[in-house]
Amino acid sequence: MNDFDPEPDPETRELQAPPVVFPGQAGPESAYRTAFDLLARRAPREALEVIEPALAEEPDNTGLRTLRAWAFLMRAQLQRAEAELVRLVEENPADDWMRHALGRCLERQSRYAEALPHLRLAATMSGDPEHDLAVLRVERRLAETGETSYDKLV
Repeated sequence: MNDFDPEPDPETRELQAPPVVFPGQAGPESAYRTAFDLLARRAPREALEVIEPALAEEPDNTGLRTLRAWAFLMRAQLQRAEAELVRLVEENPADDWMRHALGRCLERQSRYAEALPHLRLAATMSGDPEHDLAVLRVERRLAETGETSYDKLV
């Protein structure tokens, strides 16, 4: 390969997780930065390869556990995501991202009645229009499936 050959297409080349973001820094904060970057680039498998060893050293690290839940959601490992998110919400009930993620996880499992309270609370806490849309979507699904009527949702 010479200097004039084009680089491989970024969508077809496999992402490799760097062992350390900054030379000489190998703590959980480095793992967090690396995993976050990988998740932002839609590489959950590689992110988990970074997160799991860091969590083995620091199992109660909420930031890393949140990233692990995000990675599980991206990989459609919904039961694992749910288990992690339930624990995170129990530990920090005021975190709107965790609430919304748990609601979305339950929604993706077609467990609409369980998802709705989490989605409503996240929407109220955050004021995020995307969270409001999630509430409306789940309310509609509940009515369409006959689990409840539109009148009871108000």
